[in-house]
Amino acid sequence: MAKPVVAIVGRPNVGKSQLFNRFAGKRLSIVEDTPGITRDRLYADSEWRGRAFQVIDTGGIEPSTDSEILKFMRIQAEAAIQAADVIILMTDLHSGVTATDEEVAAMLRRSRKPVVLAVNKCDRPGAEPPEFYEFYNMGLGDPFAISALHGYGTGDLLDACYEYFPEEGEEEPDSEYIKVALIGKPNVGKSSLVNQILGEERVIVSNIAGTTRDSVDSKFENSKGKYMLIDTAGIRKRSRVDERVEKFSVMRSLMAVERADVCVIMIDAVEGVTEQDTKIAGEAHNAGKACIIVVNKWDLIEKDGKTMDQYTERVRIGLSYMPYAPVLFLSAKTGARVHKLFDCINDVYEQNGRRIPTGQLNTLLAEATARVQPPTDKGRRLKIYYMTQSGVRPPTFVCFCNDAQLFHFSYQRYLENQIRDVYGLKGTPIRMIVRERGGKEE
Repeated sequence: MAKPVVAIVGRPNVGKSQLFNRFAGKRLSIVEDTPGITRDRLYADSEWRGRAFQVIDTGGIEPSTDSEILKFMRIQAEAAIQAADVIILMTDLHSGVTATDEEVAAMLRRSRKPVVLAVNKCDRPGAEPPEFYEFYNMGLGDPFAISALHGYGTGDLLDACYEYFPEEGEEEPDSEYIKVALIGKPNVGKSSLVNQILGEERVIVSNIAGTTRDSVDSKFENSKGKYMLIDTAGIRKRSRVDERVEKFSVMRSLMAVERADVCVIMIDAVEGVTEQDTKIAGEAHNAGKACIIVVNKWDLIEKDGKTMDQYTERVRIGLSYMPYAPVLFLSAKTGARVHKLFDCINDVYEQNGRRIPTGQLNTLLAEATARVQPPTDKGRRLKIYYMTQSGVRPPTFVCFCNDAQLFHFSYQRYLENQIRDVYGLKGTPIRMIVRERGGKEE
């Protein structure tokens, strides 16, 4: 059985993201004193009274609005309500019960889901202030006075939610899911690809660059396996990151790279590989993640029999430091070739975690050094005594030698290529550590 799901909903700027971060135990959701900051659904795992559950942060609900983004946010919040086992309706003590609060409460009653009413910004412990009792008029039972900022009352709030959790059963650990981060410039089609895969409007898709401001996790399962898709905010050039909020988003995208197993680097087929693409791909490469280069919007390119080969060559030149990464051409809009992505994800994930026995490595080392002699300097020749694999994700190899200064990077590259020729390791960077006898390391 899946983990219970708690959705936090309410109008904008009542403190939903602050409560979400408190439940998650870390700063996952952007907190700013600006309505509309949280646009998509955000998921995190939490635990209460020994029971693991999932909490969802949502964009603020504006029942009546002409704004395109606010309409999208309402749709996302409604989707979170449908997925939830219990809903926390957040209100604000200082502003009292507003007309919007009443409309949101009516919408929640129609959902027929259990609702727990939280009155936020009760920042002083002790007896509730007189204005607190106004919230009984909402007809949602006893309200809970809380302070998301200080944590007051949140334990009682979770106790109330716990009562609505379904019977405890077998839960699927997240370790069964391959975490796939979609990274790239703004407006390259990351959210469109997620929606094409999921077959629903799971994340907001708009032609306004920068629409996705938080990283959003979506669990997905098909015949190929189980995946957690992480849709990230587009990463702009630092000189163009003007808004304080967008700086958080860039940081969030880089954090998504860190927690991903596989990074799908999305390139706009019309624009080709840009300087910003090389920097984004470099983040995944330096983090040692399995990587796939996806050229999106392929439906917009005029083609002949050589177009794909020529474009692949241009990608290889633009991203010359990661020749190991497979290149996949698709269209998130039409769905063309999207089905090929999952075989590719499985392949690079397996290669990123592959182990090679020490005996086989040293057989390869002996043949490689016999074929191309190690370099010399001032009459002193490099001697490589043996090689062993010390870790995975990425595959990391340790070479023990007589003098680390003689182990030129070009010879390291040669040995890396020899390993790839024999064992593949497609889609994953390789790390090489050089150690001298006696402990000195490079």
